[in-house]
Amino acid sequence: MVQFSRICFRKYGNFVDNLRLYVRGGGGGMGLPRLGGQGGNGGDVWVVATKNMTLKRIKDKYPQKRFVGGAGANSSVRALKGERGKDKEILAPVGITVTTDDGKILGDLNTEGDRLMVVKGGHGGSYHSVFEPSKGQSKNIRLDLKLIADLGLVGFPNAGKSSLLAAMSNATPQIANYAFTTLKPEIGKLMYKDYKQISVADLPGLIEGAHINKGMGHKFLKHVERTKQLLFVVDVCGFQLASKTQFRSAFEAVQLLTKELELYKEELVSKPALLVVNKMDLPDAEDKLAELKDQLQNPDEFSDLLPDDMIPKNYMTFRHVVPVSASTGFGVDTLKSCIRESLDEDAAMATKAIHQDRLQALRYHSHKQL
Repeated sequence: MVQFSRICFRKYGNFVDNLRLYVRGGGGGMGLPRLGGQGGNGGDVWVVATKNMTLKRIKDKYPQKRFVGGAGANSSVRALKGERGKDKEILAPVGITVTTDDGKILGDLNTEGDRLMVVKGGHGGSYHSVFEPSKGQSKNIRLDLKLIADLGLVGFPNAGKSSLLAAMSNATPQIANYAFTTLKPEIGKLMYKDYKQISVADLPGLIEGAHINKGMGHKFLKHVERTKQLLFVVDVCGFQLASKTQFRSAFEAVQLLTKELELYKEELVSKPALLVVNKMDLPDAEDKLAELKDQLQNPDEFSDLLPDDMIPKNYMTFRHVVPVSASTGFGVDTLKSCIRESLDEDAAMATKAIHQDRLQALRYHSHKQL
């Protein structure tokens, strides 16, 4: 089995599905005691579900990850009622859950335009507060992209994704020997001896041109975003979608799938991925597998097999390349072990990152107190 984990970790982390932010409502404005003037209230902070937004974009655009509402204006002779502070909006992707640091759910943003207030601004100074304003609320929040599954199966129609899911798990997808048998995501659960469960989504068959919405295009790619890792599935002998379309080898299928993901959203290509080479029960499968492994290790040498506009900017790096036969069961247990290993590795890395985050926050607060 070929393993490329070393290369993969250099790139790991470009895809962001969890983000921690500091939010604070704006402070209220001062009241004016001698004229009974009232200060303006501070602005609130909202999270707003927005089309085509990603957590990575928020992280890149706001490296400090701090969002503060506008301060309320002080009361003055010219304006006894101080102006309210401006609200701050955090534009976030659709399909996120907003939680507090300790995991309490504040709300879900499932459709474009959904809004959630995360902290309120402070009150302006008034007669009731002896004209002293109050500070805005403040807290750390987490934006979590809601995942439909741990793994998403990515492959052209008829690569054997549904059969593979049935062989690995308790799912019973509709299986037939023609393209497009999967029209909605089918979720299967992989069960392990220690009772660990891993969910796998068989997503609608991707076709060349999916990024411009041919076939199930965008619906498929949107689901891919919501899985932790990708499981590419290719037919060891290659495939032909229809009599009029070109035959594609297994290597070409891998590169075309990569290109489709890249054209839809470049950061998808940096998700951790495994490659399943299916239909190993077919004649000449061993020779074709050896050829594919050679091509994957030196992709530049074989890129002339592809049209120029279908060569990906970055070749996919796979943590494991696993040969299987969904119909005979060959290699299925090995695949389940590789999936478990890959997800466990990432979970350990994520836990470490959260600990470092918290440590940094503690240091920051203790430094401020000094």
